[in-house]
Order: sequence, then C-alpha cells, then structure tokens
Amino acid sequence: MPYVVTDLCNGCRYTECVSVCPVECFHVDDQMTYIDPENCIDCGGCVPVCPVGAIKASHHLPLDKLEWIEINRRRAAETPVLTGRLAPLPGADERKRAILQR
Repeated sequence: MPYVVTDLCNGCRYTECVSVCPVECFHVDDQMTYIDPENCIDCGGCVPVCPVGAIKASHHLPLDKLEWIEINRRRAAETPVLTGRLAPLPGADERKRAILQR
C-alpha cells in the first residue's frame, strides 16, 4: 500500500487530499478519510496538502501506526468513494492546532 491515512485525520477530515488526487482512491466516513490501496497510484500528491500531516507512505510509518495499513484497506472497502472536497468537521481547526503543537 503506497500511502496511508492515519489517526491524525480522525476528527478533522480535511479533504484537500481529494482535490489533488489524480485517481479516486479516497473513501470517507463520518470521522475521516481512507486510501484504497487498490486505486492509489503512489503519486504522493496528497501528502503535502494534508494540513495535519495525517498521510504517510506505508514504508515510513512508525511502529505504532502500522495498524493503519489494514484499517485503510478495510475501511476503503466499506465506505463510499469521495470525489470532491467536503467541509472539515466541526472542531477541526482546534484539533489541527493541538496536533501541530505536539
């Protein structure tokens, strides 16, 4: 799996990533996005636009984030494809500030 959305997206759900993706590999639920490993073409365009740094190359994931490879695979199969941007979740900006202050 080339890229993985991690738990940093949970509760924010910024979708700038979707607007730069050349294929439809992002899926969405009520709390976050996921990358479908079958559709991701490993371009990496989504990484620099994520405001909270939630998207990582699977081979650069720290040990405590490896579970997100399987979570993305499973949730992408269970959730609808996202083809356009959505408004961030309520409280996303506060969560972003907290994440970036770590």
